[in-house]
Amino acid sequence: MHQPSHQILKNYAKILLNYALNSGQGIKKGEVVFLQVPESAKPLLFHLYQITLDSGAHPIVQYIPDQMQRTFFDSADDNQISFFPAIYLKGKIEQADHFLTIMAETDKHELEGIDPKRILQKHQAFKPYLDWRRKKETAGKFTWTLGLYPTPAMAKEAGLTLQQCWQQVIKACFLDAVEPIKKWQSVNRKMSLIKNKLNQLDIDHLHIKSQKTDLWVKIGSHRSWAGGSGQNIPSFEIFTSPDWRGTKGYIYFNQPLYRYGHLINGVYLKFEKGRVIESKANKGERVLKEMIKTKNADKIGEISLTDSRFSKIDRFMAETLYDENMREANGNVHLALGARHHECFTCDLKKNSRQDWQKLGFNDSVVHTDIISTLDRTVTAYLKNGRHQIIYRHGRFVL
Repeated sequence: MHQPSHQILKNYAKILLNYALNSGQGIKKGEVVFLQVPESAKPLLFHLYQITLDSGAHPIVQYIPDQMQRTFFDSADDNQISFFPAIYLKGKIEQADHFLTIMAETDKHELEGIDPKRILQKHQAFKPYLDWRRKKETAGKFTWTLGLYPTPAMAKEAGLTLQQCWQQVIKACFLDAVEPIKKWQSVNRKMSLIKNKLNQLDIDHLHIKSQKTDLWVKIGSHRSWAGGSGQNIPSFEIFTSPDWRGTKGYIYFNQPLYRYGHLINGVYLKFEKGRVIESKANKGERVLKEMIKTKNADKIGEISLTDSRFSKIDRFMAETLYDENMREANGNVHLALGARHHECFTCDLKKNSRQDWQKLGFNDSVVHTDIISTLDRTVTAYLKNGRHQIIYRHGRFVL
């Protein structure tokens, strides 16, 4: 079985810890870092642990056995599914300065056949945990990042060999660069130029036009565009959290979605007055509809565009983390149903109450599901001064 070299894994750990966390600044001496790593990614864990110690930080390891979810949902009763370990999770959030989560799966279809209601019931039970985490993040006292560790099962799902899958990770994360962190800093500077131009436009709403797509998205007040700050490695997307109330029209997504242990493909959504009023899928429609029934999962929390000039990912990976950053000729757009991003907000976050968020049309949900399209599209920005201009065409920002 293919195994990346120690140097590649060491570079990967350095990027995740010394760049991605702390909003691109890396971890600091004395900080507490939770390393949430599945069993199949153990080779990377050794490097993560060592570099955390070398940085003077405190590693706490959450080692996750492979293929345990199926056992839980097959065996648990309703009380067990809804159980919320409040004392443990509250303490975890209070203790942590950073979360680093590695995604590695040994069965991409582990939960197929499980009633999606039971899966979403479990997620809903953990809503207070997400609220605590977001509150601390909004206060600027907590950061997180995600990374991918390919396994044979993940490679097979994408139609790749394990070596090909790892090559995508190596290219995407600049793991073979002499100074990979400097490469990320360079990309971030280029993305910042685009973000600054978008923020200066003062956009009222966007019009996204493509095959089977004619969607209007209101941006709303006190918004900004974000991306490239270290949340998710890799991340080449530029995104914002719009005013969900101003979404109307329809959109088709040509890329598969893996969610709650199920495959969902060929998703079509129609919006009216900010809510999904019609949803279809060629495969996994039952899971899609059940997810949309979850509180506020029928509204959008994010709109994102990836510029094809930045990303090195040129193969489908069957993982949203990579597929939402795919370097197709047409770039990609993804829309997230559910929770918004706090970093896309220009007011003083610490002073905002729940009512303030609601007035601004920021969506709050236990769900945050990114759905991706790589079809060629034109995105036109309608500005608050009455003018309009194309900002994205043929996979690139045109600003």
